[in-house]
Amino acid sequence: MDRSALAAAIDQTLLKPTVGMREAHEWMQRNAGLGFASLCVSPFLVPLAAEVLAGTSTTVCSVVGFPLGYSLTETKTEEARQLIELGCTEIDMVMNIGAFLGGELTVVEEDIAQVVEVVRKASHGRGLVKVILETGHLDAEQIAHACRLSVQAGARFVKTSTGFGPRGASVEDVRIMRQTVGDRAGVKAAGGIRDLETALAMIEAGADRIGTSSGAEILAAFDAAERS
Repeated sequence: MDRSALAAAIDQTLLKPTVGMREAHEWMQRNAGLGFASLCVSPFLVPLAAEVLAGTSTTVCSVVGFPLGYSLTETKTEEARQLIELGCTEIDMVMNIGAFLGGELTVVEEDIAQVVEVVRKASHGRGLVKVILETGHLDAEQIAHACRLSVQAGARFVKTSTGFGPRGASVEDVRIMRQTVGDRAGVKAAGGIRDLETALAMIEAGADRIGTSSGAEILAAFDAAERS
């Protein structure tokens, strides 16, 4: 993997609840030219990100039903619609974890499907939805089942974690997810990925995207390894 391919596999993320507009603007300007797949930002930062990233290859990503997933479907769909209209092209939505664990699988699938449909319409087919499973709450069989539900509902990606749950991504999570979805969807590993070695291990296990707040540091480590 070369540097540009690594950068294009990273969703550089800023979802800390303590970051305001000025700090976020400086962060966006530092990261806008690094070739990341997206900058994933808090919903209120989407208009600013769309402005900063205009004319670059990096898209705007934001979150829906974050971080607990138990918002009403109507709330999730409205949030997704507004974010797309404000300039977002990628939506990372949290699955209804409680409904899933309770066996209310129709509720889970319909929740995802409605967000997917709203994003499709609002973006004229250009947007995509990643479903966050929060794998720290799930066993291997449940991870695979949640992946199948997400793909059936039309999601383009399945994603491991919010970064606010009981744990982040693991290589085993990613392997299960890749094995389950095959080539029908992408896999995003997120949560606790802070260094080059971990990022490459997730990619080796089958991740197409890496969600991290340490993307610039990972690229710097890649450059240092190339020079040595």
